[in-house]
Amino acid sequence: MISRHEKLAPQWMTCDACVEENKGCKCDQDTQDLKSAVVNEADVEHHTDQANSSFAHSVINMIGMLIGLGQLSTPYALENGGWVSAFLLVGLGVICAYTSHLLGKCLAKSPKSRSYTDIGQHAFGSNGRVLAATFIYLEIFMALVSYTISLHDNLITVFAGTQLRLPIWAKLYKSQLLTAMGVLVALPSLWLRDLSSISFLSSGGILMSIVIFTSVACTAIFQVVKANHSIPALHLHKIPAISGLYIFSYAGHIVFPDLYKSMKDPSKFTMVSIVSFASVSALYASLAFMGARLFGPEVSSQITLSMPRHHIITKIALWATVLTPMTKYALEFAPFAIQLEHNLPNSISSRTKTVIRGAVGSFLLLVILALALSVPYFEHVLSLTGSLVSVSICIVFPCAFFCVMYSNICGNWQLGSKWYRMHADSHFEYPCLYCIKDS
Repeated sequence: MISRHEKLAPQWMTCDACVEENKGCKCDQDTQDLKSAVVNEADVEHHTDQANSSFAHSVINMIGMLIGLGQLSTPYALENGGWVSAFLLVGLGVICAYTSHLLGKCLAKSPKSRSYTDIGQHAFGSNGRVLAATFIYLEIFMALVSYTISLHDNLITVFAGTQLRLPIWAKLYKSQLLTAMGVLVALPSLWLRDLSSISFLSSGGILMSIVIFTSVACTAIFQVVKANHSIPALHLHKIPAISGLYIFSYAGHIVFPDLYKSMKDPSKFTMVSIVSFASVSALYASLAFMGARLFGPEVSSQITLSMPRHHIITKIALWATVLTPMTKYALEFAPFAIQLEHNLPNSISSRTKTVIRGAVGSFLLLVILALALSVPYFEHVLSLTGSLVSVSICIVFPCAFFCVMYSNICGNWQLGSKWYRMHADSHFEYPCLYCIKDS
C-alpha cells in the first residue's frame, strides 16, 4: 500500500528550491498546502515524542548552563575594569538574551533543525555547518579545560596540609591525584542521555552558585574581611581583556537549541531566556561588587581563592566551587554527544549508542584532564575562550543566521543571502520553472 508521503512526493519535488529560498512560488497551491500539512504533522509528532521539559525545567537548565565559573571571575574583572565596566557586564547579558531569542526564531523558521549546526547549515549551507561546528567544539573543549583547571586549583586549597600516602601513585603530585579523582567521580554523568534526566545536575549547579554567593555575602556581613576597598571608576586599557571574561560568563548558546527542542511549549523559549539571563546578570553584578569591595586589587581570578583560608565559610565556598564543575560536564558535553548519536547508523541499538556516546565522552574528558593539568592559567584560558570563541557563538553567529533566514525583513541581506545560498549547495541548482522565471 502506497503511503501518503509517497503519493505526495512527486508533486512537491520541483518546489523544494522555492521553499528553501523563502520566496513566494507560483507552483500549485494545493501541492504547497499538502506538503506543509504533512511536514508539520511529522514535526509535531516528532516534537511530541521528544519534548518533555516544562517551563520550570527549561529555566533551571538554562540558568544551570549559564551560571558557573563565570561568577568566580566577575569580581576580578570588575576590579580591573572599574565599576563602569558593570554596565558592560549587564549590557552583554541583554545582548546575549536577545541573541538567544534570535536562535529561537531561527528554530521556529526551520522546524527540522535540531542543533546549532543545523541552523548554520540552513542559513549558509554546508560551509555554515562546518564553521558552526568548528567553533562549537572549540568552545566545548576550552570550557571543559577551564572547569578542570578550576577543579584543580580549588582542590589544592581544600586539601592544603593533608598528607596522601598512596605508594602506587608515588609519581603523581598530590594536586594531580586529587584532580584525577574528582574527574573520575564526574565521569558517570557523561552517560546520561536527555536533558530532562540531567536537570538535577543543573539544579545542583545552581545550588552551588547560590552557596558561593552566600559565602561571599557572609564574609562581608560578619566582617570576616572588611569591605573597605574602593573600586576604581574605569581602566579603559583593560576593557578588551576583561570583555572576554564577561562574555564567557554568558556562554551557553550551543545548548539552547537542545533546550528549545526539549520544551513542551517552545513558544515560551523567549520568556525562559529573559528570566534566566535576568537572574544570572543580577547574581553576577552583585557578586562582582561584593568581591571587588572585599579584596580590592588583591582579588584572585577565582574569588574563592582570595577568601581567608582557615575560616569555615571559606571551606564551604571552596567545596561548592569544587562541586560546580562536576555538575557542568554533562550539560556542556551534551551538544557534542547528541550530534555524535545522531551521526551513528540507525541500525545500531539505543543501548549501543549510549555505550559509544559514554565511551567517547569519557575518553575526551580524560584527554582534557591531561591538558588541564599542564595549563594552570585559569583567567587566561577563560579570557581566550570568551574573546575568540564565545563572542562568535553568542553574538555574531545568531545575528548572521537570523538575517539570512529572515532576509525578507532584513533589507539588504536578502540579495546577498540569496546569492550565497544559490552557490553554497548543489541542491539549489534545480529550482522549479516558476522560480527561474521570477529570478
